[in-house]
Amino acid sequence: MSAMRYTYLGPEGTFTEAALRTLPEAATRELVPMVSVPAALDAVRNGEAAAALVPIENSVEGGVTATLDELASGEPLMIYREVLLPIAFALLVRPGTGLSDVKTVTGHPVAQPQVRNWLRAHLPDALWESAASNADGARLVQEGRFDAAFAGEFAAATYGLVPLVSEIHDAENAETRFVLVGRPARPSAPTGADKTSVVIWMGDDHPGALLELLQEFAVRGVNLMLIQSRPTGAGIGNYCFAVDAEGHIADRRVGEALMGLKRICPKVRFLGSYPRAGVSPADVPTLRPGTSDSEFIEAAEWLARSQDGRA
Repeated sequence: MSAMRYTYLGPEGTFTEAALRTLPEAATRELVPMVSVPAALDAVRNGEAAAALVPIENSVEGGVTATLDELASGEPLMIYREVLLPIAFALLVRPGTGLSDVKTVTGHPVAQPQVRNWLRAHLPDALWESAASNADGARLVQEGRFDAAFAGEFAAATYGLVPLVSEIHDAENAETRFVLVGRPARPSAPTGADKTSVVIWMGDDHPGALLELLQEFAVRGVNLMLIQSRPTGAGIGNYCFAVDAEGHIADRRVGEALMGLKRICPKVRFLGSYPRAGVSPADVPTLRPGTSDSEFIEAAEWLARSQDGRA
């Protein structure tokens, strides 16, 4: 049944699979690898799967454009939760391969900037060619098409390879954020440590246009955690903006900010409000004065009294 099936960016042995298996419900679901992010999300859109786990942001490279573009276009989908996974690579090779034997290497394009300095120091003459995923790179090494692949060490056994070098990363504490995406429904209840994701389209390009969008958040005390521009495909200079904001759509400050955007933008796509990974309500900064739900309610009641002549 599709309700028991989750898709993910495959093949087997990807960091995405590792992240998916950290979810408690993964133990009771059929986990199906897909060849690409669009394929994983399309399986949800057409009812073949209940949800898909896909990468959306990396602490070194920033937003994962394939995921951002898929969520901004096509039939709407919604984010229900996020997973943070520490990322360290291993150089996987066929048994018997030494470092001096490595002339060609492969891995996902997002992996290369995370190991660039290591490559320069240890394999300066090796030729890099990108693969569809890190695990797919491991498969290509297994088939003899490359000498080595950068992938998670856990992928070695799946493809009959061995880790020649482990714990490779140019940036300490590198991590990737993944999101569990399903069909649109009512968001889960606020936890006090939430995130809201939207995609915003500007009406026209004029001085201060982006500032006008950001002010809808700023004047209500909503902190932005990510903003990334993406081309709309309508020509040079036409962009939409993927935004992650602190808070839940049920919070008055966030809801009013989204209403403000809806008034001034030709299109706003709500991608979901969901718990922040690894953050408890005690970790969330104190709200600025005038931005709590009780203060929004008090202001609304004052306005109603004023309209009735009771202020």
